[in-house]
Amino acid sequence: MDVREGDRAAREFSAFVDGLDYPMYVVTVAEGGERSGCLVGFGSQVSLDPPRFLVCISVANHTHAVALGADLLAVHLLGPEQHGLAELFGAETGDEVDKFERCTWQAGPGGVPVLDDCPRVLVGRVRERLDLGDHTGFVLDPVSVTARDGEPGLTFHDVDDIDPGHPA
Repeated sequence: MDVREGDRAAREFSAFVDGLDYPMYVVTVAEGGERSGCLVGFGSQVSLDPPRFLVCISVANHTHAVALGADLLAVHLLGPEQHGLAELFGAETGDEVDKFERCTWQAGPGGVPVLDDCPRVLVGRVRERLDLGDHTGFVLDPVSVTARDGEPGLTFHDVDDIDPGHPA
C-alpha cells in the first residue's frame, strides 16, 4: 500500500468512526506500591463463555506503564453525572498528581483501587496483553463485578471537552 492509499484509508476510517458514541471508563490499577488510573474510551465485552472484557490503554498514558506489570485492573463505567470524575482521570496525569487524593475509593481485590459511587465496576485478572498500535489491549477475566443500575453511562461525546493529561 502506498502513502496515498494509507492516507485515504485513514480518512475513510475516521469517517466511519466519527459520530460513534463509546462508553467511557476509568481504569485503575495498583502495582509495585504505585496506584494509577486513567479515562479510557476503548472497552468492550469480547466473550460470553467464558466472560471476558477488553480494555485498551494509551501507551502515552502514565497508567499504561503501571498496568503492564499488574495482575488486576478495575474498570469503572461512569454514570452520566460523573463528568468531574472523568475530568480528574482524563485531564490530569499521574506523573504530576495523585488522583486518588481527589476522589473517594476503597481497596478492592488485590488492593486495586475501586472508585466509590460508580454504577458498574469490573475488577478483572489480566489474561492477555495485546499490542494494538498506540494502545495496549488488556483482556480481563472477571474477578469481582458490581452492577448497581442498568442505565447507560457517560459517553465519548459527554467528555469531548476534556483535553488529555498525557501527550497525544
